Amino acid sequence: MRPLLLLACLSPLATLLPTTASAAEVCDIPPRFGLSPLAVSVVQTACNEHRLWYRPFIDRDGRAASLSVTEAEDVHLADNGLVAWQRVVGYWRQSGTLSPMGNQPGASSCMAPPGTRYTDTDCRAFVVDNPWSAAFISWVMTRASVPGFTRSPRHIDYIRAAYQNSGPYRMADPAQEKPAPGDLLCYLRDRRETLSYSGLVQSLGSGAVTHWKSHCEVVIAANMGGDHTLYLIGGNVMNTVAMRKLGLDRSGRIELPPAKASASDGVDPGCTPGREEECSFNRQDWAALLKLVATAPATLPTGAAEPAILPGTGTTAPPMAAPASQAPIRAPTVVPPRPPLPNANPTPLPPASPTPAPTQPPTPVPPPRTP
Repeated sequence: MRPLLLLACLSPLATLLPTTASAAEVCDIPPRFGLSPLAVSVVQTACNEHRLWYRPFIDRDGRAASLSVTEAEDVHLADNGLVAWQRVVGYWRQSGTLSPMGNQPGASSCMAPPGTRYTDTDCRAFVVDNPWSAAFISWVMTRASVPGFTRSPRHIDYIRAAYQNSGPYRMADPAQEKPAPGDLLCYLRDRRETLSYSGLVQSLGSGAVTHWKSHCEVVIAANMGGDHTLYLIGGNVMNTVAMRKLGLDRSGRIELPPAKASASDGVDPGCTPGREEECSFNRQDWAALLKLVATAPATLPTGAAEPAILPGTGTTAPPMAAPASQAPIRAPTVVPPRPPLPNANPTPLPPASPTPAPTQPPTPVPPPRTP
């Protein structure tokens, strides 16, 4: 009876521990010790946006596990104030990536102040018709004050900059180097053949890379609690801001899923009911890991920072300060202004009496010395 009694006493604890661990959200866990302030700022910015979109994610098997709000919807996000499609417009405008898109239909309407029925409809069509994943990454880097980042509506532009060791990132082989919070993991898309890292390096070196289609996501955490999982957050993933999970091996390197199959005639067989193995969202040509080499957020002189216009409103948002390296990552909260103290006098004090008080005569100042 004693073994059974001991098992009965331990069973509540045994069931409680795994439940508590699995309930933890990776974005709500404080950053690990030693992470640079810049990496913390990048992670915090991406995590805050993921919360706004109700935390959709793709599991380790590449399946869409949850999806609440998408880019085109006229519904409020989790803060009950921002509208989904207008938030995407904010990514374009506040990252500086909207101007290069000026020749696209609807871009000029997104530059106009919101509130007009025609311009809003035209701008909303622009949001739907144009991929905004690079605008999201550029927005994250802008809000996190990443120095020297190449903001662009195309991921390949800052992939190229990292390859040239120009800016806050350097390009590495995702199959060889370990990812860390603040890094970017990128894949090439809409290509007939898989290039991987070696093929991308060769193409970049020969100058063959132009406006290649690609996609990058922010590394949020790696191997949290020994779970052998890499956590990423990207924009325009399933038409929302979503988290992606990938597997890690025992050494902490990414277990890269196989790229999607390509037919010899160039026709993509695609994801069909008879080809479920091609339906994983994680089966991509993961060709580049951009390692964050900068450690501190950029500092601007007083008065040099431009206030960001909140989408859908005429108000401005204060610049985001870089968090401390050990500050926990929490959702943004709105703090109401403090009421005045009971004995506080909000009116200015009356001016001093014009009659000066008697003072001692001034001490004479000796003339300056001559050399």
